[in-house]
Amino acid sequence: MRSGALFTMTAGVFAVLVAGCASSPSSRFYTLGGDAAPAAASMPASFYVEVPPVDMPPQVAKNQLVVQTSPAQVQVLEQERWASLPADEVRRALSADLTRQLGAIDVYNTPRPDSVPVYRVKVNVQRFESWAGSQAVIDAVWSVRAVGSQAVLTCRTVAQQPVGAGYDALVAGHRKAVDQLAAEIAAGVREVSAIPAPAAAAADGASPAKSQAKLRQPVAARPLPCPVASASASAPAN
Repeated sequence: MRSGALFTMTAGVFAVLVAGCASSPSSRFYTLGGDAAPAAASMPASFYVEVPPVDMPPQVAKNQLVVQTSPAQVQVLEQERWASLPADEVRRALSADLTRQLGAIDVYNTPRPDSVPVYRVKVNVQRFESWAGSQAVIDAVWSVRAVGSQAVLTCRTVAQQPVGAGYDALVAGHRKAVDQLAAEIAAGVREVSAIPAPAAAAADGASPAKSQAKLRQPVAARPLPCPVASASASAPAN
């Protein structure tokens, strides 16, 4: 009799647990990727880009979507999640956009030939705001530097994209904001790539030691304009 009662109680507890699991809301996962992959280049690349990890504000550096409910308040959504951390999502989307727009290859963390110029892109996202049913905002300071050059182009892009209702629309708004950011960075890469490379040696017959000393001297950067809608600061590297 006691065994039957124990079996009935155990079965009841199991049924409650199963019902609880069945009623738990499932998580939805979003990504900033999804565009068609660029076609493989048939010609050797004239230059490479290097897109290292993106800096992201700590308050949104989590898998859950963080939405603004007021200028001073946010809500963390447990069931609405990024497929990877937002910094990874932005970096991957930027890399894909720049690869497509510039016809270049992202060689971050990849061996590469020394004979091909490399343009390093650094992005510091200062605001990554999600206003559900209103707008998606990415405010980023970014720089482009030709590896081995003394010049660096530093700009700021504020991308604000209106969005409709729903979290799918909000994520799509962030994707458009990344597209805008990538377009301005691509223009910056083209601007920096137009700077003539310094001469490899002195043309006046100077000794090799003097020529090497000249090559080691910092070369002042000429002012470079940022793309339209970006704030600008161009300066020699430290």
